[in-house]
Amino acid sequence: MATTSPPRRPGGIPRGLADTGPVLFSYGFRPFFLGAGLWAVAAMALWIAALAGVAEPGGTYGAANWHMHEMLFGFASAVLAGYLMTAVPNWTGRMPVSGPPLMALAALWLAGRLMLTFPLDAPWLAVAVEALFLPVMAAVFLREIIAGRKWRDLKIVGLVALIALANIGFHAAVLGGGDPRLAARAAVAGFIALILIVGGRITPSFTRNWLARMKRAARPAPADRFDTVTVAVSLAALVLWVGWPENQVLMLAALAGAALNLMRLLRWRGWHVTEPMVLALHGGYLMVALGFAAISAAAAGWMSHAAALHVFAIGAIGGEMLAVMTRASRSHTGAETDADLTATLSFIAIMLAAVARAAADFAAYDALVILSGLSWIAAFGLFTLGHARLLAATRRSR
Repeated sequence: MATTSPPRRPGGIPRGLADTGPVLFSYGFRPFFLGAGLWAVAAMALWIAALAGVAEPGGTYGAANWHMHEMLFGFASAVLAGYLMTAVPNWTGRMPVSGPPLMALAALWLAGRLMLTFPLDAPWLAVAVEALFLPVMAAVFLREIIAGRKWRDLKIVGLVALIALANIGFHAAVLGGGDPRLAARAAVAGFIALILIVGGRITPSFTRNWLARMKRAARPAPADRFDTVTVAVSLAALVLWVGWPENQVLMLAALAGAALNLMRLLRWRGWHVTEPMVLALHGGYLMVALGFAAISAAAAGWMSHAAALHVFAIGAIGGEMLAVMTRASRSHTGAETDADLTATLSFIAIMLAAVARAAADFAAYDALVILSGLSWIAAFGLFTLGHARLLAATRRSR
């Protein structure tokens, strides 16, 4: 059977699902989901080694700063890129970027990881290379959305740009001897905003599809003004949290965000679902609600700000990303989308990681932090073991 090269568009950028060349670079989700899975394991293992005093990832950048950065701007940004490089073509009707341009984007992401982790006495050069990836990705998405005239999706590009600016701010704070936590909160807020918008679309959609397939009478409530109010209140609380994490107004706004997001989740009728692949999306969104409750508690002085941030970072961001990576990796390679034992165990492990890290505030800090890290490694290690071949070697027949 003859193969064809992807079509060329003005500007000479090849687009489409590449039928020749490495399978890994035939579609955007492949290199970035595989890279994210591998890096989630490697970066957490390096952090545990740093806590044990046997490794110094990041060199003069500082191991703690490196850990915070790589979870948010290394791992999470790769998942975001992989998801949007697959979703944006569906939204716009344009063909996806693949082949050599995709290879170049993946190489840029990888270069950032290597240069920041193993700096060669040139921190500004490492930072300059690392900081390029997100602006480039934002430009790619902007081009596609404008070309496809999907103006309502420009807000997604805006959030990617926000995360890119937070990354630059994080680097500037570290290299200038300042505190990068404001930039870290801004990045977390950007990712949570994406979950509020995108997760608010796909969770009820996949739930509705599963309930219909199982011929269940229940259906998620359709999107209405309640969802709009929930997102608006949540965004306001996130803005307050980024700038004023100890503000008393934040305590009330975040508590309202927790209640509204919990009600939003209940409106999706997740308790009628028994499929772990769908339940994982509900579990990740539950962590969004719990994350708002946690930042409210931190503002009141009832738990540390670090623990509250980790409820968002591990439970909501990590949990939702793991669920999306697992489903997309399977559906776009023609594999069975119902969860097997490996996937189910990975979903359980990521929730255990979130709970253990939050509980570390109250007892057995060191042991629970290590348990959280090991559970994170288990979650993404299981994902990688279960999907590496699908992502790197299984070309879906069309």
